[in-house]
Amino acid sequence: MVKNVSFSARPAATLLLPLSLLAAPALAQTGVKEDSVVLQPDKVADDAPVIAAQIALPTWSEENATALLSVIEKIGAEGLFAKDYKPDTLAAAILANDQARLDKVATDTFLLLATHLRDGRTPNAARKQWFMVDSDADSEPLLALLGTALNAGSIRETLLGLNPVHPDFAALKASLAKAKAGADANAIRVNMERWRWMPRSLGDRYVVSNVPEYLTRVVHGGTIIATHKAVVGKNSTPTPQLNPMATGIIVNPTWTLPRSIINEGIGATIARNPASARAQGYTWTGSGKTLSVVQKAGPNNALGVMKMEMLNEHAIYLHDTPSKGAFGAAARAFSHGCIRTERALHFSGLMAVMFAGKSPEEFGEAIASGATTRFGFDNPFPVYVAYWTVVPDGKGGIKKLADLYGRDAPVVASFAQPGRPTATIIAPTAPPVVPTIETTARATTPGTSGVY
Repeated sequence: MVKNVSFSARPAATLLLPLSLLAAPALAQTGVKEDSVVLQPDKVADDAPVIAAQIALPTWSEENATALLSVIEKIGAEGLFAKDYKPDTLAAAILANDQARLDKVATDTFLLLATHLRDGRTPNAARKQWFMVDSDADSEPLLALLGTALNAGSIRETLLGLNPVHPDFAALKASLAKAKAGADANAIRVNMERWRWMPRSLGDRYVVSNVPEYLTRVVHGGTIIATHKAVVGKNSTPTPQLNPMATGIIVNPTWTLPRSIINEGIGATIARNPASARAQGYTWTGSGKTLSVVQKAGPNNALGVMKMEMLNEHAIYLHDTPSKGAFGAAARAFSHGCIRTERALHFSGLMAVMFAGKSPEEFGEAIASGATTRFGFDNPFPVYVAYWTVVPDGKGGIKKLADLYGRDAPVVASFAQPGRPTATIIAPTAPPVVPTIETTARATTPGTSGVY
């Protein structure tokens, strides 16, 4: 089982790099612009049931249905709302002495609640710029869980076992029980929700950047082995939330300028004063709309000494910067969307040694050469670009961070609306039917749901 550690913890591990590298001077160039984020439209469609062949409903005992009702009555402690799961309707079905009615009501209720516990209640339309891929539906199929829970009489344990396992989620849950103000409780619920939007297991090794916290952490074997200050996207170019796989680290990278940044100024510099552009390390081909510009590796390169390779459609990655002064600010939302990383030599050295199998000497030689060098990771791992505005404070409590991009309010507003529907569950393929001479088309039974 993967060990998780609270992000409020601090590591004791340190990577030993050549002293000459650790003492490298900090450059103070201003006005650096790295790659711009490619803004993608928000996901607004929710999962919806599909019409499938008739499947026999599972049979609910009164004991199992009562256990489900008990979970619903106490579900507020999990950051959800009992009203969403119609406890009165379930209670009436338990008392009605109608097995078919109980089976349908209890099954529908279990699947909806399980969906919200596993995947989150919040509709996609309220999850602004959230593009993380959550694979829990593959590892925790609800129909299989329901069948096992009914047979074992473990409805409560099965449902609550869908909660995120990370200790930061547990800290939020404990704080929700103590929250006195409604606004405080909602802020905690929002962040409990965001944990549900992510995979339950983050993996044995990963990098996580929490945008409102301006911090990037490296986790290996359940232990935080490095923490770095981060500069994140400003309001006009906000950093989206995603979890691409990191495949390598590039030292002394070149920088291919996006069209937006060419249009902002360097294109005009190339046209008016090409000598100045060359002195800044720019090379180019074409002109006008066909102008293509690359900045050579070097001390003035906008990506600094390193870039983490993490392919994604948003053009987001972690990188160095020659503008070191930005790391001294308390609020560090200055970038074009990418995540600038403090102590980049330490970060890239850690990546090369821990995850690419290189020695500190090999890494030092690559940096000193000035040549663009890629160190591929033996086993790619995820980078979580997250957005938690309430986090553990390291003292047994929690602290509220600034909601940089105003992404909490839509989630809070969604609490007053119906939650997302039960996730799509594909029914098993029915065995082939051998047709007779006279075939009759069979209509789908009205009310048949694809979640069974």
